[in-house]
Amino acid sequence: MLFDSHCHLFDERFRDDLPAVVERARQAGVEGFVVPAVDLATAEEAIRLTRQFPDVYAAVGLHPESLNTHTVADIPAVRALAEDAKVVAIGEIGLDYYWNTAPPDVQQAVLRAQLCLAKELGLPVIIHNRDATEDTVRLLEEEAGPTLCGVMHCFSADWEAAARCLAIGFYISFGGPVTFKRNEELRQVAARVPADRLLIETDSPYLSPHPLRGKRNEPERVRLVAETLAQVRGETVAQVAAQTTANARRLFALPATGTDEEDTKSRG
Repeated sequence: MLFDSHCHLFDERFRDDLPAVVERARQAGVEGFVVPAVDLATAEEAIRLTRQFPDVYAAVGLHPESLNTHTVADIPAVRALAEDAKVVAIGEIGLDYYWNTAPPDVQQAVLRAQLCLAKELGLPVIIHNRDATEDTVRLLEEEAGPTLCGVMHCFSADWEAAARCLAIGFYISFGGPVTFKRNEELRQVAARVPADRLLIETDSPYLSPHPLRGKRNEPERVRLVAETLAQVRGETVAQVAAQTTANARRLFALPATGTDEEDTKSRG
């Protein structure tokens, strides 16, 4: 069984066929989905999706690209949304110096505030990093401690950055880019990540994996990511699927497959 640890199922590109998209993923073996928000509106939408689909879980947070309309003044609203029982993380949060929607110092202040919120609530974080690796990892190291954990979403940096994130207890997640032909260096990073810190994702509807690059991505294609990781790690697809699913359930404090549902806020 597979677990898509990052998919934006609220995206308008799924507006006409979302139930079919989710069912295709289930038929492909996907047993769970985490839907990270990018702002307050999508946080509410992600929570709504958890009511529609029992195997969907939400994350709430302010993405750096949303900081043209949101500020640190909106953190209390994020906190209120995070109280929902199906919210399992604070995310998608981080730094993005490619689009630079807000100045770096503003992005860093909002990220730090959300890291503090996650520690207060005992929730993991889902970290976005684009062209900001050094500042992203530095901030995580500064805030690191026994109450901070999370995942580096759609990891695309080098092994040195991965090792620093692993050293503070973070998980490393790979998506479609690890399957792209030109990304051999990224595949070598994926080969070195410890098995118990590895996650897979689609980032749907973005970053569809090879050989479907350029098409709308869907959670069912997380299997293509698992197949690539199995090849570079010398493992079977079943091994990668089982390990990454167990890792996702551990990180997001979800009950193991086949067990009775329990309060997803219970962490220990």
